[in-house]
Amino acid sequence: MVPFDVFIGVLMWTVITMTSHGSIEATPNIVFILTDDQDIELGGTIPIEKTRVLIGSHGKVFQQFYVNTPLCCPSRSSILTGKHVHNNLALNNSLEGNCSSPAWQQTQEVNAFPTYLHSHGYTTFFAGKYLNRYGNKKAGGIQHVPPGWTHWNGLVGNSKYYNYTLSVDGVEEKHGDDYDKDYFTDVINRKATAFLNSAPPTPFFMMLATPSAHAPFTSAPQYRNRFSQVQAPRNGSFNKHGSDKHWLIRQAKTPMLEESVRYLDSIYRDRWRTLLSVDDMVENLVNLLTTKGLIDNTYIFFSSDNGYHLGQFSLPLDKRQLYQFDIHVPFMVRGPGVTPGAVSQELVTSIDLAPTFLDIAKIPPPSDMDGLSLLPRLLSDTPTKDRKYLLIEHHGEHTPIIPGCPQYKDQNMANCESACVCEDSLNNTYTCVLGGEEGQFYKYCKLQDDENFEEFYDLLVDASELTNIAPVIKKNASFYNYVTRTLSHLAQCTGSSCSHIPDKELFWKFRQTCLDVFMYIVELIKTIQHVFYSS
Repeated sequence: MVPFDVFIGVLMWTVITMTSHGSIEATPNIVFILTDDQDIELGGTIPIEKTRVLIGSHGKVFQQFYVNTPLCCPSRSSILTGKHVHNNLALNNSLEGNCSSPAWQQTQEVNAFPTYLHSHGYTTFFAGKYLNRYGNKKAGGIQHVPPGWTHWNGLVGNSKYYNYTLSVDGVEEKHGDDYDKDYFTDVINRKATAFLNSAPPTPFFMMLATPSAHAPFTSAPQYRNRFSQVQAPRNGSFNKHGSDKHWLIRQAKTPMLEESVRYLDSIYRDRWRTLLSVDDMVENLVNLLTTKGLIDNTYIFFSSDNGYHLGQFSLPLDKRQLYQFDIHVPFMVRGPGVTPGAVSQELVTSIDLAPTFLDIAKIPPPSDMDGLSLLPRLLSDTPTKDRKYLLIEHHGEHTPIIPGCPQYKDQNMANCESACVCEDSLNNTYTCVLGGEEGQFYKYCKLQDDENFEEFYDLLVDASELTNIAPVIKKNASFYNYVTRTLSHLAQCTGSSCSHIPDKELFWKFRQTCLDVFMYIVELIKTIQHVFYSS
């Protein structure tokens, strides 16, 4: 029998050891920084130098991260729910399109990832832009605090930098145009700082959703003269006519007017300038977490809700398109077990965030989430093979009247910018499959327009998507059938089926079996007919 004093000594040593390693054993904290309209294809990560070092170089950069839909509210709704648009039903930025509508709140918001984190002991904190119609009187107004948030600082409406209203735990907080008090990115930074300085109960989840780099592109005053010599990139599809694209792209005017190009250059610089305040915020957060001894047990995620274009295929400025510049966004993560400086080429997407957060919290993701947990990819540098394809989808918006463009009255158009070039329409509605088997990387899209238009790009040889080779691909019947079948599957998938594409070989075996059975039946009928007529 072990002597009692030895037993007590061993017990105390075990307790001390467990306590001293508490940061390793404890449930991790999570910080999620979400920017607005920050591209990667046009150099959108260049100005955030500190972020690229403090998160990217100290963690893992995923170079093939895509949003599932290139529009703010549907994308954010997908992030919150872990579901594709066709499952969370937030179709566009309007209340009628389920952007923070009462119906969406009652069916989707109640099961968004913060509700699971909160119910499992996480202190949850939100500051920034939520959904574009949040705070609308028809959707509960500022009194509506989405379930799952312990501390709530939600922007009413769309991105602004000054003269906005926040809902602070359901109470109105108005802001003006004083930089020292009201610049929104800095307000988010200060609120996050106050939260961390309050010694919040751990574990905590903190989501900070900045307005940068969204319109109206208002930078902090100290950054107004930065990047004065920078121009929007002139490479790739810039100022090129998309003659083989769907009709909405073909209606763009090429070449763009010189004053339009100068305007795009000024917007490009202003977008970069707004991101410098985000960079400052990231630096402050990392320093705070380090000072407080929390950095080693905190995951920090950084991404954007969609990309952006400025002159690509002569489209002035917006998102909403199926091309890489609107769907390919930055994504980097640092945290416990993540190899510093790691780079991944795996295909990952925005609906993966919700199940990843839950997995980190040791909460089994609900079966109706369409995404995959990225935690195995964070903790290992060996590529997985559980996903080969992603779904991209968009439901076009429209308005009856376009100010300044009377020719589009009741024409189902929207977002008609410089020279009345429209960026969206009712039938700018599409689904795309992105990915491929080993040695392939392509995008195939089908539009719900009068032409049922199709676009196909081999992204390994045509990264700028200059040449639509759908007519060529359609001549390869077996490949075309497989691609269209894969897209059809993804466009209707739910839960785990969204990451499990029916096997190509099994499909063709099944097809051959059906053909064999059909031929057997034909021969049987012939035999019966022969016997009948012979008799």
